Amino acid sequence: MKKLLLVGNWKSHKTLQEAHTFMIAFLNNSFIEWLHTHAENEDKSKRIIICPPILLIPDLDRMLEQIQAKIPIDLGVQDISPFPIGSHTGEVAASEIVGLAKYVIVGHSERRKEFGETDELVFQKVNAAKESGLEPIFCVQGKDTAVPEGIKIVAYEPIGAIGSAHPDDPQHAESVAAFFKEEKHIPFVLYGGSITAENVSLYTTKPHIDGVLVGGASLDPTSFSEIIQRA
Repeated sequence: MKKLLLVGNWKSHKTLQEAHTFMIAFLNNSFIEWLHTHAENEDKSKRIIICPPILLIPDLDRMLEQIQAKIPIDLGVQDISPFPIGSHTGEVAASEIVGLAKYVIVGHSERRKEFGETDELVFQKVNAAKESGLEPIFCVQGKDTAVPEGIKIVAYEPIGAIGSAHPDDPQHAESVAAFFKEEKHIPFVLYGGSITAENVSLYTTKPHIDGVLVGGASLDPTSFSEIIQRA
């Protein structure tokens, strides 16, 4: 059975009330029932990872805990500090996230562009995440992006496809995924960039693509649930 990771990156969106409204709609009874039963009828195992703004993590964690039935949803953060706990004003250390989230997005192109994050800095963040037991989702923009040792999840996000409504050609995305799996020995490779319910299966049915990193379409509960079901 192929395992898919379906990651929703909310970026800098949603107030606390908006996040509650999303989760109530997202975790409706029919979708929860589907989550429980789909594995019996499909050849893919699906794990959902929601990465909201960091301030929303504790409340969403409580909402998920209140659901009686076990469902395959985890939380992740969109960034962490490269530093440990200490005198680093405004930073959130990886160890402060442990117990609330399991994953962290590192090296996203928006942070590289808008905040000037270098390979050296994102490597430091990966080390901080791994030392605290968080699983990095390491973003690459192409085959030439440097990847730290020991990375298990890579997300290929071509810059021109992000928020543009112009996703990468599925066959090209597959060739990039194959490179990272075969040449770099990465166990899981995701594709991210203008993913919709209409095109998601074009990527997840490729042999080397193990899921998707969804941006704008993950902000709407109906859209995101449709992506998950069609993946």
